[in-house]
Amino acid sequence: METSLELDVLIYPNEVRIATPEDLREWELETASQVSIPTVRLFVALYPYNPAAMSPNPETAAEELPFVPGQIIKVFGDKDSDGFYHGESGGLSGYVPGNMVAEIPVADEYLKHLLMQQGFLPVDHAGMSLTPDLSDVASIPDDVVVRRMVALFDYDPWENSPNMDSEVELGFHSGDIIYVFGDMDQDGFYYGDLHGRRGLVPSNFLQQLGWD
Repeated sequence: METSLELDVLIYPNEVRIATPEDLREWELETASQVSIPTVRLFVALYPYNPAAMSPNPETAAEELPFVPGQIIKVFGDKDSDGFYHGESGGLSGYVPGNMVAEIPVADEYLKHLLMQQGFLPVDHAGMSLTPDLSDVASIPDDVVVRRMVALFDYDPWENSPNMDSEVELGFHSGDIIYVFGDMDQDGFYYGDLHGRRGLVPSNFLQQLGWD
């Protein structure tokens, strides 16, 4: 009765030899390091999107992801040549139009997990956009930069503030969208606006949102 023996061999320009267990482990590590893992990022929907009615590609609308303002979407990889990302949210996956979402630039994996569990960021009281109510524009100098940020944690000035004058600070909840004016002060606070309420907000409780 004949028996066969299978061996792994390494072929070099000047020799052929049987691969050792160490050779195989080295090859597996090198191969694993070359596998491309898509970058996972979080985006928030700026507008409502119903692919069946709004898609610029009616023939592939079924492959696109519907969403509502404030919905958090997990995105994989970069935008394709048609301006779409591939993402998932609420148990569904599909293509996402890049001009209707904005990235939440959070690198910390635990914060990403918290935001995905939350599922939504609050929209303004009009319920249809994430734009600020800056009706008192006269009080904002033209040269002041306005930035949009998301609250990462709850903040109650009366309980959390390190300052004696906590009444000048703004309380907020995780996920609130806050618009800050200008640069951070020497104590690490911004001056911000939340639905028309204004006050100082601690920078270490916030993360800047993109506009694209």
